[in-house]
Amino acid sequence: MVTVTADPSLGGRWTSLQSALVPRAVSDPRCSPHPHAAVDPRHDSHRYAASHPRHDSHLHAASHPRHDSHLHAAIDARDSFMPAAASRPGRREWLWHRAAPGRAAVRLGDAFVDAGGLEECIPTIRGVPDHGDAWSRPWTVLSPDVAMVAGRDFTLRREFGSVGDALVAAYRLEATPGWRFLWAAHALLDLSADAWLRAPAGTETRIDGGAVDKWPCGLERLGPDDGTAVGAILVDCPIVHVDDGETLMFALDAPGQPVSTALWRNLRGWPEGNPYRSVGVEPMLGRVFDLAEAGPDDAAVVPAGGVYEWTLSVVAG
Repeated sequence: MVTVTADPSLGGRWTSLQSALVPRAVSDPRCSPHPHAAVDPRHDSHRYAASHPRHDSHLHAASHPRHDSHLHAAIDARDSFMPAAASRPGRREWLWHRAAPGRAAVRLGDAFVDAGGLEECIPTIRGVPDHGDAWSRPWTVLSPDVAMVAGRDFTLRREFGSVGDALVAAYRLEATPGWRFLWAAHALLDLSADAWLRAPAGTETRIDGGAVDKWPCGLERLGPDDGTAVGAILVDCPIVHVDDGETLMFALDAPGQPVSTALWRNLRGWPEGNPYRSVGVEPMLGRVFDLAEAGPDDAAVVPAGGVYEWTLSVVAG
């Protein structure tokens, strides 16, 4: 079971994402005799149902987690919106953090302050405003599991719940029909130098600088630190696995929208002068980092009616 804590006073940032420890060997995707079976949860009926709620009998519970009988096993309602604490005994903390005193004092329009955790980035990731318009705003708590933020052009509501062993974050966006946007769950992960990112072989991968490759393309290994930093987007890739002793799976369900996974692979190559290690695996709506650079099919679009809903499922073990 995956548990989450978040802080509405700091842009709705996820401050903790923990799972039970299940020791096992780190897998090397290059050695897998069945690579597609390894990355496609449809070969695991339980995980596919968890990561695709619309195919699951618990759809209503995923869309409305407060009705799910497993809710309080997945969400600790006592501290859902408290700052992250140390991992509980027998549990793995997946989110990486760094000391960033300026994070608590940010104001709308400030440059992004990298404190780690998982930030909600909308309507852009790079560009203006830096990392979007939600991370620097306080969120309103509607219940222990529900929070919302009102941006300049949108309102975003997030509800935590569960389907089986999966943590499910259900999102509801309200904006003018036709409004184009990017969204990313900007998750910076606490990973060892032995970690790997698994995704379907052949996935189009757009790399900083304009190169386009096919996955795997040399970026799948998330260590050791080598002084490089690069961003990439795995296009039309809604499901990825991170292997690091245990496995973390992200699965994004967003019908009718471009769905990708962004990778920030900073192996002590950034920022210049004082580099540190940070690895981001970021489920996203869209196919580019900067909304200003999005082509006709590279951004999500609010449909007629002015409302769009999607879910992000997280499974670990």
